[in-house]
Amino acid sequence: MDSLGTGVFVPVSMLYFLAATSLTLVQIGAALTTAGLLALPAGPLVGGLVDRYGAKPVLQAANLAQALGFAGYLVVGQTWQIAICAWLNSAGRAVFFSCYGVTVTALAAPGQRERWFGLLGSVRNLGYALGGLLSAVAVTIGTHGAYAAIVVVNALSYVAAFVLMRAVPNVRPEAGQDAAGGWGRVLRDRRYLSLVAHQLCFAISLFVLNIAIPVYAVDVLKLPGWTAGAVFTLNTLMVGFGQGIVVGWLGGRIRSRVLVAGHACFAVGYLLFLAAVRVPAPALAVGVVLLGAGSYTFGEILGGPITSTVAAESAPDALRGRYLALNQLAVTVAGAVAPAALSGLLSNGPASVWLPLVGVSVLGAALATTIGKVVPAAQSRIGGV
Repeated sequence: MDSLGTGVFVPVSMLYFLAATSLTLVQIGAALTTAGLLALPAGPLVGGLVDRYGAKPVLQAANLAQALGFAGYLVVGQTWQIAICAWLNSAGRAVFFSCYGVTVTALAAPGQRERWFGLLGSVRNLGYALGGLLSAVAVTIGTHGAYAAIVVVNALSYVAAFVLMRAVPNVRPEAGQDAAGGWGRVLRDRRYLSLVAHQLCFAISLFVLNIAIPVYAVDVLKLPGWTAGAVFTLNTLMVGFGQGIVVGWLGGRIRSRVLVAGHACFAVGYLLFLAAVRVPAPALAVGVVLLGAGSYTFGEILGGPITSTVAAESAPDALRGRYLALNQLAVTVAGAVAPAALSGLLSNGPASVWLPLVGVSVLGAALATTIGKVVPAAQSRIGGV
């Protein structure tokens, strides 16, 4: 339910604000970045609460915060209003995924966690795919009412997710487990900090799908509006139906090496997006963009379940809430910086955005190699084979 609503809104988020307000692309990007920066403390602040009280109540509070934030999008018109509502969504999302990792790790047996992170990612992406189809219709219609309907659906999806989470057990650390050191212990763990740096690079690439690709395809390449929804739908269908198959096929392979391959796929996708600007025929340009989206998606499929598993297994049980909150902080930072950075780079031309992203992928591959040497969970083989 959560991903269905998000799937409707994410591909058209920037387009929605352009249609619903008189603000420019750069102003909107600045508002979303400000909200993301203000949301940075949310994940770390709740890490201790998760370790003490369990993930479920904190996760449900995040659902309600996001429902309120998206409802607010219906009435925004100024930069500061977008920033406030986006802050609720950014903070809620950061908290949600910190709790999500703790819950999955506790319920899934060792050796099966890539499979479960992959399966749940697939379910989430199938919801995104259904939402993407609806977003393509909304972009084609292009009216304010169509965009407003997207926001309403997303807000209601978070309410439904809150209700469904009532059936999930509240997992808490067992009594007597060593939680000594608290945040100081977490921040002194240099091996885990290298993993967080890698997570930052991976997360930057993940936000490209939400922010840069739709605007690039529609506003820069001047392709039909449905192209943005088609790219997002292709991505979610590939992840939804292919991720479990790929994780099974990767059984026995070293995790860090698969992460390197994922960053290579991201880089190839970015180069294809850059090449699309040189294609004169719109139909062929759409094909190049979809091919780039396919390569990009393979990067997500290869890296997604493994980054989640390595982050979770590298954290001690009693401090997993704090450790995963720190790891999620990298994702939140990427989400905070991405709107302003990517929109600003896009305004300077295709090469200005895609070549730096290739550089991010190269850095991510280098960090994956590093954690493969110093982080035991990254040295392990997928599936514990």
